[in-house]
Amino acid sequence: YKLPPLIFTPDEAVALQLGASLVEQVWDILYKEAAQGASVKLESVLPDEQRAEIAWARRSLVATGMHRADLDAVSPYLQALRQAVRERRQIEIAYQGSGNPVPITRRLDPYTLVHRHGWWYLVGYCHLRRAMRTFRVDRVQHVAIRNHTFEIADEFDIQTYLDAEFQDQPVIRARLRFVPEAVHLARSVLPGWESVQENHDGTVIVTLVAPDLHWLASMALSFGGWVTVLDPPELRALVRDWALAAAALYQDEP
Repeated sequence: YKLPPLIFTPDEAVALQLGASLVEQVWDILYKEAAQGASVKLESVLPDEQRAEIAWARRSLVATGMHRADLDAVSPYLQALRQAVRERRQIEIAYQGSGNPVPITRRLDPYTLVHRHGWWYLVGYCHLRRAMRTFRVDRVQHVAIRNHTFEIADEFDIQTYLDAEFQDQPVIRARLRFVPEAVHLARSVLPGWESVQENHDGTVIVTLVAPDLHWLASMALSFGGWVTVLDPPELRALVRDWALAAAALYQDEP
C-alpha cells in the first residue's frame, strides 16, 4: 500500500517549519538535531511554492530569546529531568529556592516539564511537602535519578494544575509611582501592569501583582530613582533597606 503524498497549504507548511524552529529554540541540544532533521525532510517532499513560503518565513518570522536563564547551564539538568519524566522514575534534587540560603534536598515524582515565560519548570509530587510543587530548573543544583518508579495520579491534569497554580499562591499587590521623566518607561511595559493611572502632575501610578516580595523589590529598584514604591509598607521597607545597603558599598568612593 502506497501512502498518498503529503499535501500542505503554504500556511500549513510555514506552521510546521515555525514549530520545528520553536522546538529547536526551547529545547536546544535535546531536540535540536531532531528539529533540524524534520525541517530538511519536510522541505524535501514539498513543491516549490511551499518551499518558497518556508524560505520567506525563515527570513521574516523569527523567534529568539526564549530563555531567561543560561540554557547551556540548564541543559544537563533538562536532559536528566526529561529522562526521569519519560521513564517515570523518582529523583532527588538539590534545590536552591529564592528564600533559602542553602540548597534543600528533595525527593520528587517528576510529572511534567513546562516552559513558561522564558523559564523552564519541573512540576511533580514533592515527598518533603507531600503535595504537588513547581520548581524552576535553573535553581536545581543537582539531579540524581533513582531506580524507584511511580505512577501519575489519574486525576492529575497539567493544564488544570497550571491554571490553578497562581490562584493558590499568595498575591502581593504593589503600587509604584513613576516620575514624569520616566512615563515612557511605564508605557513601554503596559502588559505587565494590572492598572495604570496618569495624573495631572505628569506622574504615572501603576499597579502590579506578584507572589514574591523580593521579585517586586527587584522590579522597583530596576527603575532606579524614577520610581517610588507607594505600598505595601513591607515592600517600601525592603526597597529602602536594599537601596541603603547598595549605597553603603560605594561610600568610600569620591
